[in-house]
Amino acid sequence: MQEETFTFRATHFYAVLVVLAFAVGILIGYMAWGRTPAAPIVVTQVAGPPAAPAATPTQEQIQYSIPVEGFPSLGPEDAPITIVEFSDYQCPYCIMWHEQVYHQLLSEYGDKIRFVYRDFPLTQIHPGAQPAAEAADCALEQDKYWEYHDAIFSSNYELTRDGFLQIASDLGMDTTAFATCIDSGKYAEEVLTDLQEGSGIGVESTPTFYINGFQVVGAQPYSAFKNVIDQILAGSK
Repeated sequence: MQEETFTFRATHFYAVLVVLAFAVGILIGYMAWGRTPAAPIVVTQVAGPPAAPAATPTQEQIQYSIPVEGFPSLGPEDAPITIVEFSDYQCPYCIMWHEQVYHQLLSEYGDKIRFVYRDFPLTQIHPGAQPAAEAADCALEQDKYWEYHDAIFSSNYELTRDGFLQIASDLGMDTTAFATCIDSGKYAEEVLTDLQEGSGIGVESTPTFYINGFQVVGAQPYSAFKNVIDQILAGSK
């Protein structure tokens, strides 16, 4: 009888241990997995900060062939330097580069530069970039592309329909024709084609530049652009 009692108590003891272990396992599992995690933010294209300095003559660089005909351009077609920018109107680095480098380049080199703008809207993180690009293309119809381009990058206007119309009004454009253009979405496909072509030649972030086909990534300082341009003009690149 004593042996049976001992066996019963031992069995009962082990059963309690099993139950406790099971309960502890559930508690740990709840603490580790029971909480619903925040949904991850997936971004496939990220606006980038300045990358490495532009290449020097001792570094090998790929020279890309970038189509420029039919795209908004500023400067002589036969200029010795062609800078193609793939950019996003809502990208803070693009805005910074426009403020700090763009105007200085045009002022310093004048007719030696042909500047070509191509759209690369990062729509996942910059919802205003695509409509802004379309609005700029609508401004091109009234020969106001570069004035409109500068107004967007000034950050003085909201990237909304009202903001786009305000720019058009301030530039003395035909706002009725402009409103019809932006509402039609006629340039949406053209902007997306720019994006696809940019991706096809290695554009991954904004701004990305091609100086006579040589890639410069990021909102590099004026000195980095001057370095590459002067090398090309001197015939060493």
